[in-house]
Amino acid sequence: MVTLYQNKVIDRLRDALTKKMNIVSVSMKVDEVDPLSFFEAGEKFFLGQRFYWSDCTNEYVFVGLGRTYVIQSDDQSKHRFIEIERKWKKILEGALIEREQDVLGTGPILFGGFAFDPLKRKTEKWINFPSARFILPSILLSKRNNETWLTVNVVDQSLEQLEEIIIHLFNGQKKQNNKDVYCLLKKEIEREKWIQAVKDVTSEIHDGKIQKVVLARELELMFNEQIDSARVLAALREQQPMSYIFAFENGSSCFLGASPEQLVKKEENVCETVCLAGSIKRGKTLKEDEQLGDWLLHDEKNRQEHQLVVDMICNAMNEVCDHVVVPQAPTLLKMRHIQHLYTPVKGYSKENVSILSLVERLHPTPALGGFPQEEAVRKIREIEPLDRGWYAAPIGWMDASGNGEFAVAIRSALIHENEAHLFAGCGIVAHSDAYSEYEETNVKFKPMLFALGGMDE
Repeated sequence: MVTLYQNKVIDRLRDALTKKMNIVSVSMKVDEVDPLSFFEAGEKFFLGQRFYWSDCTNEYVFVGLGRTYVIQSDDQSKHRFIEIERKWKKILEGALIEREQDVLGTGPILFGGFAFDPLKRKTEKWINFPSARFILPSILLSKRNNETWLTVNVVDQSLEQLEEIIIHLFNGQKKQNNKDVYCLLKKEIEREKWIQAVKDVTSEIHDGKIQKVVLARELELMFNEQIDSARVLAALREQQPMSYIFAFENGSSCFLGASPEQLVKKEENVCETVCLAGSIKRGKTLKEDEQLGDWLLHDEKNRQEHQLVVDMICNAMNEVCDHVVVPQAPTLLKMRHIQHLYTPVKGYSKENVSILSLVERLHPTPALGGFPQEEAVRKIREIEPLDRGWYAAPIGWMDASGNGEFAVAIRSALIHENEAHLFAGCGIVAHSDAYSEYEETNVKFKPMLFALGGMDE
């Protein structure tokens, strides 16, 4: 069967390339294959050039291998969103797209992300992750519900090795990994400086200078062996099934995570987003868990923090939507280690509203930056003792028709060889206590700590 796929794809590409288009994208339906196995098999030919994405309902799963086009921006302003969109449209102008069926999630898909704050001084560990970077992969596996599709994107006659690659990807044997990987060192970066920053910000909020600031901190882990991103993804997929699971490789670095937070999704004119702010740990018993959740639903500090996010997102959606639907009160979203206040928002967009224009309006929400937005981001830039890079920033995909989805890249880590840098943050408001916020970040570190093997149950 794989030989049939390979022959069909090669024949259709060869025929399409005679039409002298700038780019040729050919998609065909294939038998089901485990996307994670496909990602792992891609290591042989595409190590350092892979991405993985699955949404929180597992409706869409994408695995991208190789780079047909790289779209990048080092613009230190909101123009980076416009620049990426302009370059993507330019590529598509000269594209020949052939699909057996016009199915959402097939054809050329652009995947990538943005830095949280392009004005923040970049540190060495984030050197491979600029202000914005998006990839049109050479080979894309798309899974939507129970259907699986293969897309190949090429720009010239270079079809050598493609047959061998496709056979390997569908028949590749699972890598045997018998190495005992364990954490040698766990280091909190600038702990006391972060706690003092929380105290300072709380004082400024009491003085009325600002309403909310989200401050993040960092953990550094060192392992005895090189970290295998496929192994970490497998753990995240098993342990965090209600999250967005993502990985983005660039050279020897990989940014990956399991985020519970959608930034925005757009399918035709239907736009969806989520307000997620206010959190507490899970209980050890059902009774304790219910008590903690009930406390969260009625806690003034957390409800205030949540309402800031709801108000900002609704205002942003109302700018570009004819109709916005929002529940009157939040409910609870319960993850494995933490529970959040949760309010979904749906809107119906006006004409010519793109997915990236929505991302531009929404990032950063008060859940990740603070409020008012510009003042909060400026304060983070001044006093937060780390470079966030892509942490807490938009990461996701968009297709040739303007559909797409972006998550907020929290519960994440940047890995490089045998090092992992983990990030977690808290919303600081008037009633915040520095040591309580510190403990909340410890809870938020848990998903990545468990997946990496830096923490036992």
